[in-house]
Amino acid sequence: MPLRIGIDLGGTKIEGIVLDGSREAARLRVDTPRGDYDATVGAIAALVEALERQTGTGATVGVGIPGTISPSTRLVKNANSTWLIGQPLQTDLERLLARQVRVANDANCFAMSEATDGAGAGAAVVFGVIAGTGVGGGITVGGRILSGPNGVAGEWGHNPLPWPEHDDDGQPCYCGKQGCIETFLSGPAMTADHERVAGIRLRPAEIVGAADRGDAVAGQTLRRYERRMARALASVINILDPDVIVLGGGLSNIARLYRNVPALWDEFVFSCGASVSGPPHAANGSVPLPRAIARTALVPAQHGAASGVRGAAWLWPDA
Repeated sequence: MPLRIGIDLGGTKIEGIVLDGSREAARLRVDTPRGDYDATVGAIAALVEALERQTGTGATVGVGIPGTISPSTRLVKNANSTWLIGQPLQTDLERLLARQVRVANDANCFAMSEATDGAGAGAAVVFGVIAGTGVGGGITVGGRILSGPNGVAGEWGHNPLPWPEHDDDGQPCYCGKQGCIETFLSGPAMTADHERVAGIRLRPAEIVGAADRGDAVAGQTLRRYERRMARALASVINILDPDVIVLGGGLSNIARLYRNVPALWDEFVFSCGASVSGPPHAANGSVPLPRAIARTALVPAQHGAASGVRGAAWLWPDA
């Protein structure tokens, strides 16, 4: 079986691994040359060459990026590492490495990893969620990434939060819109939401700790977050109906999400809500149907922070 190299291009670090089947054979990490496109391309190429020297053999190369390759221009778009935008990253890497290179959005790589040999292994449809500094998503169907003709499938974080409630004050998003899901469900968004109510700035882990110690305001912050996540994911279930939703990113470490969010999303999943009724019955109106329960599972990522780089390697599933 040929070896697979995966590269995860982040804003502060570039990580590379070599997979021998599902076994990690080598791993290296270097700093990202922030703001310097040419140096970034060179660093990726040098990392691939260093990994191949360690293993003593050539390998396929997949790269996960914080953006996507435009299907129409073949240039990078939607990257929060802005020095990549408008650049022919895939073409330049293929020239330097003298081979075909597969490039995908980092959230798609996360979903690919978990669908291949992680928490979503064996599931027909997997929706992978990254909830951390930002909020992203990726979709796999039959073990393959679904990217779409525009290369943006799974980008739920830049849709508006559905079923708005009285305490949903939409904030500006870096994408230029207001009230995006990312502005409610990212780590900085939880911190800002708590600060607006409590007047104190805490990181998400500190908010969870305070709630566990009985802090009522911290508990309210988490309940608002859970309800917002339930509504946001219910809209995904209504469109995609995935078998499994896998959570990654820093906020995936909040254990109570896996219990509380599915208990809340049934209110918003079509045909599960308590308000659903049957056809008109005689003169008394409609007959309530028995309440259904959404069968989609919400689970934490099996490979944790390594899922992105592993998924980049699995961009060559047929190698």
